[in-house]
Amino acid sequence: MDRKGPQKKLDGGNGWARPEGSSKGKGSNSRNSRSGAPGNRAADSAREVALDILVRVEQQGAYSNLLLNSSLQKSTLGREDTGLATELVYGSISRLITLDYVLSGFVSKGIAKLQPWVRNLLRLSLYQIMYLDRVPSHAAVNEAVNIAKKRGHQGISGMVNGVLRSVLRAGELPVLPENLSREERISVLHSHPLWMVKQWAAQYGLDTAEAMCAANNEPPASSVRVNLTMISRDALLAQMLEAGLEASPSQLSPYGIIIKGGGNLALSSWYRDGYLSVQDESSMLVAEAVAPGPGMRVLDCCAAPGGKSAHMAELMKDEGYIYANDLHPHKAQLIEDQAKRLGLDSIVTGSADALQLTQRLEPESFDRILLDAPCSGLGVIRRKPDLKWRKQPEDVSSVAALQAELLQSVSGLLKPGGILVYSTCTTEQAENSRIIAQFLENNSGFCSVTFDSPVWERVGGTALSEGEGIQLLPQHYGSDGFFISRLQRLL
Repeated sequence: MDRKGPQKKLDGGNGWARPEGSSKGKGSNSRNSRSGAPGNRAADSAREVALDILVRVEQQGAYSNLLLNSSLQKSTLGREDTGLATELVYGSISRLITLDYVLSGFVSKGIAKLQPWVRNLLRLSLYQIMYLDRVPSHAAVNEAVNIAKKRGHQGISGMVNGVLRSVLRAGELPVLPENLSREERISVLHSHPLWMVKQWAAQYGLDTAEAMCAANNEPPASSVRVNLTMISRDALLAQMLEAGLEASPSQLSPYGIIIKGGGNLALSSWYRDGYLSVQDESSMLVAEAVAPGPGMRVLDCCAAPGGKSAHMAELMKDEGYIYANDLHPHKAQLIEDQAKRLGLDSIVTGSADALQLTQRLEPESFDRILLDAPCSGLGVIRRKPDLKWRKQPEDVSSVAALQAELLQSVSGLLKPGGILVYSTCTTEQAENSRIIAQFLENNSGFCSVTFDSPVWERVGGTALSEGEGIQLLPQHYGSDGFFISRLQRLL
């Protein structure tokens, strides 16, 4: 069960990455920890910053990525401690089921009866013991005891000390009973809700479901998309290498670069000058699937924050017209800001319910349409581990109804011969291939051209063909889970 994960530093913007040398990988479990000091008291260490965040995530429903970013900006932590705090937050959240399963065997009155900050202190301390090579186990225990003394009383610090030292004496953990089903073992070892494991097993088989869960517990890669209207990928890659970054061309997207240990690229001069955008590799495939050309009229129905609109404009050499719509005006402003930063004049923004676009726009007036539909987001768990604990099975069925309605509605805006791309960042076929199958059954004037695309030529040996769409899973390329389907309106 031992596994050495990738060794990474703090990743900026797109997701999280481990501090160098940190991954112990004693199993394929989960990562959810919420601990912290009460109120807004100043935190003195990476562990206390992480503890504060974890408690607020658990008690207030705060989003870990937003809270982590704001907390780190307010803190005085150095780069190494910033990396440790990031690892502890995301790692403890991701590994929640495993950590709680192990702790339940050592906390006599049960972890649910502990004060939230004590419960989360135990979680993040156990996470260090089980998963971080860089942190000696005795140091993790000592730091936990010191925090417990500082925030509690002698009885609490004694309990924390006793639980964690009992863990150290226990050896390899977790120890699972023989009578667990395969789904239950996957749930505990890889820390995913049992309903999610069962759902993926039903769709893809048990082995693939387990691989998905394991991949979701790995830190995401840091990837950027090159703005080819300003600079070539080779030229930007050369600049990054000259600056001492560990950068390499993406094998998934011809527009992408992978950076290891580069910090937050959204704070770089390359970003400010419009040379790059921070984007996951899977997401880069969507605009390529749309295949917009110079002079075309393009509609992006649900466009915020604007990455795919910008990519399409770049592919069009900024010649043509892109109407980038989003429901919320403040999100439409994000699209405008992106376009301005990247020097793109072909993007025009609007703010409306995508279901009402047919009332605002002329029928059959666009050469290309992208519907990057709202979805359950289960393909981006690696970046947003909170999703594992926030989502429920009914969330999938409820959003699928909206997706089907959106697709039917915007399809009338496509010119004969035009291409409509439907995409999601989820792995659920109820939101993906079933939506497309239902649409094609009800619309004889459309056909699938998904597999007549350079994207499929590149990924077809690895990604799945699910119905009339391409399904990327998180273990395929170490990128987000994504679904992409290309539909053409017949002449």
